[in-house]
Amino acid sequence: MATPSFTASPAPASSAIPQFDKKPGLITIVVFFAVLAIGLLFTAYSLMHDMNELGTVVTTWTPFLLLGVALLIALGFEFVNGFHDTANAVATVIYTHSLPPNVAVVWSGFFNFLGVLLSSGAVAFGIIALLPVELILQVGSSAGFAMIFALLIAAILWNLGTWWLGLPASSSHTLIGSIIGVGVANALMHGRDGTSGVDWAQAIKIGYALLLSPLVGFGCAALLLLALRAFVKNRALYKEPKGETPPPWWIRGLLILTCTGVSFAHGSNDGQKGMGLIMLILVGTLPMAYALNRTMPADQALQFAAVAEVTQQALVKAAPLPAPADPRPVLSEYVRSKVATPQLVPALAALTGSIGVQVKGYGSLSKVPAEAVGNVRNDMYLSSETIRLMDKNKVGNFDADTSGKLQLFKQQIDNSTRFIPLWVKIAVAIALGLGTMVGWKRIVVTVGQKIGKTHLTYAQGASAETVAMLTIGAADMFGVPVSTTHVLSSGVAGTMVANGGGLQMKTIRNLLMAWVLTLPAAILLSGSLYWLFTQLF
Repeated sequence: MATPSFTASPAPASSAIPQFDKKPGLITIVVFFAVLAIGLLFTAYSLMHDMNELGTVVTTWTPFLLLGVALLIALGFEFVNGFHDTANAVATVIYTHSLPPNVAVVWSGFFNFLGVLLSSGAVAFGIIALLPVELILQVGSSAGFAMIFALLIAAILWNLGTWWLGLPASSSHTLIGSIIGVGVANALMHGRDGTSGVDWAQAIKIGYALLLSPLVGFGCAALLLLALRAFVKNRALYKEPKGETPPPWWIRGLLILTCTGVSFAHGSNDGQKGMGLIMLILVGTLPMAYALNRTMPADQALQFAAVAEVTQQALVKAAPLPAPADPRPVLSEYVRSKVATPQLVPALAALTGSIGVQVKGYGSLSKVPAEAVGNVRNDMYLSSETIRLMDKNKVGNFDADTSGKLQLFKQQIDNSTRFIPLWVKIAVAIALGLGTMVGWKRIVVTVGQKIGKTHLTYAQGASAETVAMLTIGAADMFGVPVSTTHVLSSGVAGTMVANGGGLQMKTIRNLLMAWVLTLPAAILLSGSLYWLFTQLF
């Protein structure tokens, strides 16, 4: 049966079009599945080791079955993300014959793997901040598992759908849309306005990036190509390759370098999203092992307690009002609604002092008993999010000394709760790296053949890939959520216009439709799945 596709027909056959009919050899297949099996076994072994080290007594296997399913789905998301976004890095090197197709995807997969392993982890916990606070605080409950399953399955389904149709859509925007969908559905199911379950400031920021990133890619790649034409007079750079002739050595080196940079940046950025969700799963199911950083030295725990005490004193001095009997509901409501009340600062002071007393009483994080770990971690998360939002919204009118103590206390909290075990990085790196080597042809063909009416030239490939690499690097530096997928595919379109080749408008319309529909489709799909899973669980 023919594969359904909404994209335009490829450009006329040409001897310059790469050949994709070469099948992987037996050794390649064996190595692929061997690495996959090693990754899964290493993940299972690491989990069992961490449990045994803490002397965990298993009374029921149900939570561990849910944990296993959730981890497989999370790693499955990263695997799909790998082959869905491979075209970002390899399409230009393949269609300019800088690297053979199979070599290009293995090269890209390796640097995706390295990007994950060497990532800082900062993005991993940034994605969690978009989730509804009440679900994060009860992530180990049925509602928490419903949230995880809904957002991951929704993201996987949309990514698979756009991949099947050969449409380059953004995996990052798909995941963010899925998170928004869960937040909206959770708010509606609890009788609140649907807008209350979402950080709309962040959503609007993402929306602007969704609209602007194709324009950035289109315009910058077109300008770069025009600059090349003005300063580099080698006509061969602006014509279709002859047969499988590779480009001049310096263009070839630039294309391979940018392919490497985009692959590494993609692994570093997108791999962290999977890490954050996996840590959320682990915190919910095995809090005794993963809710707190038990490797923190005892002297740092004592320093933590001292910082908590001086921070509490500064907050009490700033707002000398009676603290509520239970500060947690006040802080939870503020994190959810972003509306400050007179009780907010006294409540934060009370919880800050409580956290310090608990850590000081236990002596170190490794000595916090299993039954108390979840509560201590939730208190820390609630305090950290409150401080972050108060600083962002300029709440409290604190002097410089109090603000400094608050930020130091938040840093201590984050060091205690925001950590990623090495085995999680390795598992995600293997999933993303192997994913880049499977199913990449559909979207590579769309980017390389179906956007423009002519074959991709050496200069076009170099311009589009350079813009993609520099843009994602700048996005990481300034914290702007830009889609590499959008930048690269629109960059190819920009170079086609600048080179006078023209565009296949049917493909462009379908790409625009995929870009526009990704967020609403992911929101609707994840929200519906969340409602369904809460009924089932």
